[in-house]
Amino acid sequence: MTPMDALLEILRDEGVTRIFGNPGTTELPLLDALTKAPDLEYVLAVQEASAVAMADGYARATGRPAFVSLHIAAGLANGLIGLLNAKRSRTPLVVAAGQQDRRHLVEDPMLGGDLVGLARAASKQAVEVTHARDLPIVLRRAFALAAQPPEGPVFVAVPMDLLREDVEVEVPPRTPVAPLGAATRLDEAARLLAGASAPAIVAGDGVGRDDAVAELVALAERLDALVYHHPMHDRLNFPFTHPLHRGMIPPRNASVREALTGHDVVFVVGAHAFSPHHYTPGSPIPSGTRVMQLDDDATELGRNFPVELGLVGGIRATLAELVALSGFVTPRGGAPVSQPRPVTSAPSPVPLDPAVAARAIAAGLPPDAVVLDEAITVGIHLRPLLRLDRPGSFVHTVGGGLGWGVGGAVGTRMAQERPVVAVLGDGCAMFGLQGLWSAARYQVPVLFLVMNNGEYRTLKDTLAESYGPGPHPGLDLGGRDWTKAAEFFGVAARRATDDADLRVLVASVGSLTAPLLVDVPLH
Repeated sequence: MTPMDALLEILRDEGVTRIFGNPGTTELPLLDALTKAPDLEYVLAVQEASAVAMADGYARATGRPAFVSLHIAAGLANGLIGLLNAKRSRTPLVVAAGQQDRRHLVEDPMLGGDLVGLARAASKQAVEVTHARDLPIVLRRAFALAAQPPEGPVFVAVPMDLLREDVEVEVPPRTPVAPLGAATRLDEAARLLAGASAPAIVAGDGVGRDDAVAELVALAERLDALVYHHPMHDRLNFPFTHPLHRGMIPPRNASVREALTGHDVVFVVGAHAFSPHHYTPGSPIPSGTRVMQLDDDATELGRNFPVELGLVGGIRATLAELVALSGFVTPRGGAPVSQPRPVTSAPSPVPLDPAVAARAIAAGLPPDAVVLDEAITVGIHLRPLLRLDRPGSFVHTVGGGLGWGVGGAVGTRMAQERPVVAVLGDGCAMFGLQGLWSAARYQVPVLFLVMNNGEYRTLKDTLAESYGPGPHPGLDLGGRDWTKAAEFFGVAARRATDDADLRVLVASVGSLTAPLLVDVPLH
């Protein structure tokens, strides 16, 4: 078959049904081929960062690599923020970009450039195909590598003339890879846990990625171990409603150390070290605490702090074995998990206090909803109030690249029938505004809540804490009417009037048949 036929055949064989992209001249051969491939839907974004964000949300929800098509050097540069987020959040993506025609690359043609050099730091691997016969094996490798721990984006540059070559290429069959089995030395691990008088578990995103929430719950209950979510976790890795859940540890070594003080044994499961954000001196591990760590990526073990026992293996398989090896201990009890405050009968009019807005959102959420969080300051208020217990109910990116939320929510909802509530800071939403065009184009029923405080609140708070009160430059966005922005892109919009109104809007997300943006004015 031809190189283009091989590309499409491999996409089908790898389970791809949607191609997320923004096209240019170097992608025209692909667009022409897709006219004869109705089983492969091209999902158009009007900016490359939105395309990658949509693919990111889609890949997380489906659990398999998503495919993205970007346009040459400039388009790849626009999409780099999405690749950085995907790499940090370990989202499996195969990202392709068209390269200029090889016959005049030596002339430094317009739009051409070092695509591999651009993509290298933001991906697990970056390669450029130079011969048509190599395209099938390069694509097979890309899909395999994207899904191999640590999961992440793999970049492939494909010259446009290569896809138009009328030559025969062979497509290697897909190689099924068995999932990782349980780690070794589990008898020793079970003894370490059984000997703990006050064990704790840190639940990292590897738990959610490997669909191991039920196994972690079973182990925590057998050990009567308190469970902390990893700092700024991207997923639901332990039910927020469980009595043993103690919430998220703040992303500072001092906060981790404080939370873990008093625990004699700490089991770190599927976590990327502790990912501190603000510097505080000292180790995250309290003196004298024994640490055991489990990950499917051997490079994580002992990465930032020494561990007594490091386990490499499939997280779900290993936890299941540990459950079988662990006996029940007598529950010690403890403080109940935090509950959302009841909503008072007297509504608070807008602009709302951020904590009031967070309570309204948490109170209104339907049981089957997925919360996507890209609201930095409101998100800190919201996380402790969420009553989420189903796997896949929480989506975030620890990558820190702003603008991911709009596209991420669209891709999340495209992949499943569960209602999606995207809680977005207005500063974050500014970076990803173009994603609303795709939401409208494909009538994706996401509820976008824009937390409109007209400023970079988290920076103001940090500056005030570290340097004293301002005013400081570069932190004010000014009042913006987000309903007008939504309407420009074809998305229905309205402004919340009070916290009761916001709660009702969140509660009705399951009845949406098209996207809706709600402007939520905040103090």
